[in-house]
Amino acid sequence: MNPMITLDQEVALRTAATRLERTFEGTYNVETIQRFLLSSYDQFAGRAKVTTFLPLLAERFAKQRLSALARVEGKHLDGKPTVLFLCVHNAGRSQMALGFFEHYAGENAVAWSGGSEPGDEVNSQAIAAMTERGIDISNEYPKPWTDEVVRAADVVITMGCCDACPIFPGKRYEEWVLDDPEGKSAADIRPIRDEIERRVLTLLEEIDVPAQHQVIGT
Repeated sequence: MNPMITLDQEVALRTAATRLERTFEGTYNVETIQRFLLSSYDQFAGRAKVTTFLPLLAERFAKQRLSALARVEGKHLDGKPTVLFLCVHNAGRSQMALGFFEHYAGENAVAWSGGSEPGDEVNSQAIAAMTERGIDISNEYPKPWTDEVVRAADVVITMGCCDACPIFPGKRYEEWVLDDPEGKSAADIRPIRDEIERRVLTLLEEIDVPAQHQVIGT
């Protein structure tokens, strides 16, 4: 274990590893799971202001990365379209897009989000704007993108990360030009939110995923 990890965090990480081992039993061995868990921990440890939830964040991120790797390696083929939303801080635009996508796609598609320079937390005003639509993104957290996550995606939607966003051949890339919600009030974010919703609904039509709910409306 990393000497910077406290005893409590070490216990929490071992518990997380046990849960991940159950989830990926028969797909990945213990060594691979532990490697992904610890590297995921390191992704957050260097910039975390509060370390209490680091093992939980590491577990959630490792689970996403291992799920993506299983798709890339053909170990999990469910036929569901996979979409990745990327912006700079993964705190506003990409989180709202993920929230709308999961709301409308339900279990018929997979979506992830990430940032080229992940922030410390999801934009509180973006959370408020989405709450107005009955969608809770308060449990989300800014995270970086990783190669396996990008490689697993069928569609990569970028929002302002420009050259920092990863390019892999054979994928559909689309740039959504949207104002950055950072520093804006919930009222100022509403038009951005509504445009993201419109684009998500269009995207679902294009990838033949029927919306599971009627448009929320204002």
